[in-house]
Amino acid sequence: MDGTAVVLCEGAFGTASGKTAHGLVRYTDRYRVLGVIDSLWAGKDAGEVLDGQPRGIPVFRTLEEALQIREEIQYLVIGLAPDGGRLPESYRPIVGAALRAGLHVDSGLHQFLGDDPEIARLAGAHGVRIRDVRRPPSREHLHFFTGKIQEVTAVRIAVLGTDSAVGKRTTALKLTQALNALGCRTVMVGTGQTAWMQGIKHCIILDSLVSDFVTGEIEHVVHRAFVEERPQAIILEGQGALTHPAYPGGFELIVAGRPQGIVLQHAPRRRHYDGFPEYPLSPVEREIQILELLACAPVIALTLNHEGMADAEISGELQACERRYGRPAFDVLKGGAERLARLVVTAFHLGRAG
Repeated sequence: MDGTAVVLCEGAFGTASGKTAHGLVRYTDRYRVLGVIDSLWAGKDAGEVLDGQPRGIPVFRTLEEALQIREEIQYLVIGLAPDGGRLPESYRPIVGAALRAGLHVDSGLHQFLGDDPEIARLAGAHGVRIRDVRRPPSREHLHFFTGKIQEVTAVRIAVLGTDSAVGKRTTALKLTQALNALGCRTVMVGTGQTAWMQGIKHCIILDSLVSDFVTGEIEHVVHRAFVEERPQAIILEGQGALTHPAYPGGFELIVAGRPQGIVLQHAPRRRHYDGFPEYPLSPVEREIQILELLACAPVIALTLNHEGMADAEISGELQACERRYGRPAFDVLKGGAERLARLVVTAFHLGRAG
């Protein structure tokens, strides 16, 4: 664990743009999260705002308020994941105040804060560090696809989605945890900045890579996870969505990770791609057909994001999806991932780890 942290998500907690903060509130091995900053939810418990379950993580109105807690805060983590990945101007004074207060700053934005002269000067003056998580690796450290994925005998399951910011990472993590709880040794391969911030051991950040090396990096991290951990199953976190106009993703995981099964994450109440109301979502039936043709592997289940639904509606929606799409459907946030994990164990004949 790197240390204690407060997560900056002003104006965005509980929205699609706050997904990094959401992931850190739900789970992280990298930090001990002591609070979230968002004046819209000040005084609330962050877990109650997200999932209706208290997690003992308070939401603060300001950084100054957060700094009044008794325990020392070591990191300010940018919990915002906006379209375009740039730091809002309104965040700059907060980042500056954090550096002056002696906090390290971790950012998953595309805009590298360490390259900003003013922010870099403040960090240097106060002896603290800026980590730009999306800063790409140097070319000499990147890997090209070789075919060594064929040496990986662990079952690979890709968690893909019908949209961006739809819950793929959370489902991948919960499925990994549930499989391990059943005694099936499983590792997750993270593919984004939030997974890195959650402390996922085997992780790359796909959208920071030069395109020629994307499949090679996927192959390399999956192969490394297999060699180092010898798991029975590997869960691949998807990015974006196959037909998303701004964040097309999934194809590279299919062709390089060679999954034997796909779990498809979907938000039934969404009608348009996240951030693009002029683009209607592709029909789920079409996404399933495309994915199965590309992967030569089945979509074994749907996992639902229940945004926009009352609790009383979820069970009916799950049943409707099962009838409509001919696959079992689960809500892992509300119902947990054990039933999905048991489906995976049965479908791929995975036994308890020795």
